[in-house]
Amino acid sequence: MAAFGGEGTDTEPAFQAHWDRMLRDPRVVARTILVGEEIVGWVGQFELLQKPAVAVWVGREYWGRGVATRALSTFLREVPTRPLYARVAKDNHGSQRVVAKCGFALIGQDKGFARFRGAELEELIYELR
Repeated sequence: MAAFGGEGTDTEPAFQAHWDRMLRDPRVVARTILVGEEIVGWVGQFELLQKPAVAVWVGREYWGRGVATRALSTFLREVPTRPLYARVAKDNHGSQRVVAKCGFALIGQDKGFARFRGAELEELIYELR
């Protein structure tokens, strides 16, 4: 369901270079999501459209198991930034449930070009106070 992503992250070297830049940025807080000893995703806070935003990515084989909700909930206890925003593709019902369970409220809608889907998509904007 991933739709939006960093520009120029379509190849492994480009993706790694993007993450290297992100991790050097002192405004970025990123954490690895583990299930047992296995890396299954990431959660992070960064600036998006001049606002503090959060995103979660979990491998498809772990969808529907509560992994993203637990990871985001844990992350939000560590990161005090408020308000905090999340943008979710309108057709990504799983991610909508994750942010809602973590206390985010739907505050608006927008459209954006989803690089990973190659189309403009409607997205929902959530806020955590």
